Amino acid sequence: MKFIKEDSRIYSLGENKKIIAEITFPEIEKGEFCINHTFVDEILRGQGIASKLVELAVEEIEKKNGKVQATCSYAKKWLEKNKKI
Repeated sequence: MKFIKEDSRIYSLGENKKIIAEITFPEIEKGEFCINHTFVDEILRGQGIASKLVELAVEEIEKKNGKVQATCSYAKKWLEKNKKI
């Protein structure tokens, strides 16, 4: 799966250019980023795509020397499980 990275968003498009996976992590304060949205299309669920999205977002935030937090329930659980918060 090909992921497209933007400043505070990572996503993937399906054949029809529809978003099939997405995560957003805006900078809410200087150096603090909040993962606030994770989406995976029904056809991809159960394949670890959401986990990969959170992992990629955390990598991007860490490259910016930022702190990670989350309001997205999936991301919160992932961060706790992987000891990132």
